[in-house]
Amino acid sequence: MSETAANQADSTNPTDAHPLSLAGRTVLITGGNGGIGLGMASAVGRAGASVVIWGRSEDKLAAAVKRLEGEGVTVHAFAADVGEPEAIGRTFAASVEAAGPIDAVFANAGRGGNGTPFLELSLEEWQAVHRINLDGVFLTLQAGARHMVETGRGGSLVSVSSTSAIHGAGGNEAYGTSKTALLGLTRALAVSLARHQIRVNALVPGWTVTELSEGAYNWDRFRDATLARTPVRRWADPDEMGAAAVFLADPTATFHTGDHLVVDGGYTVF
Repeated sequence: MSETAANQADSTNPTDAHPLSLAGRTVLITGGNGGIGLGMASAVGRAGASVVIWGRSEDKLAAAVKRLEGEGVTVHAFAADVGEPEAIGRTFAASVEAAGPIDAVFANAGRGGNGTPFLELSLEEWQAVHRINLDGVFLTLQAGARHMVETGRGGSLVSVSSTSAIHGAGGNEAYGTSKTALLGLTRALAVSLARHQIRVNALVPGWTVTELSEGAYNWDRFRDATLARTPVRRWADPDEMGAAAVFLADPTATFHTGDHLVVDGGYTVF
């Protein structure tokens, strides 16, 4: 937990006493070597799941494994770039070989935009954002769905969207559009995969202190504007997305699908 967020948040971690158990389950999280992905990996691992994390940076993967193993989590880590389509199927197969059948997949890996004004935004930049945030999620969830149908075990698929899918993301059109599209994909897959006992939902985090959002958080004017609009008057720590992840991976939540779960401190309702 970052020092700034630790000073803001309550010192207790609700997931430490979480009543849900993921014992005997295996959860895969792309982008699980940092930020929200690592927070979710920690929570589902402490709830009893074996965890598989993907990430591009070998150094960040090693640091994430060290943290998770220190928390008593069984973890397998793989270097993978979800912007490379062929890497997804290959890495998914390696994950199953190492960890066994996958019960939940969190398509969390993503990137931000470059802040290019819309009138100057190139097709190349637009497509670069969508290649990770939309195409990469599509292929990750497709690999997870195919695996779950093949095993006949059902499971949970989760896309990680953003509050940019709810409010206008002016100046960040490529990112906001990609995250909005995930909600449509989530709803469509919930319908088409229900007969296979596969639940599909989206997590919608609010402003969270991560490496990806560091520039925005350190911009005093922007941070102050978001704090004024957030009832809890702070940004989230990545670990605070953990309880939602445990719930979304919970195999007993058999009737919960096609939903988007907003965890934003009240930002979108204020």
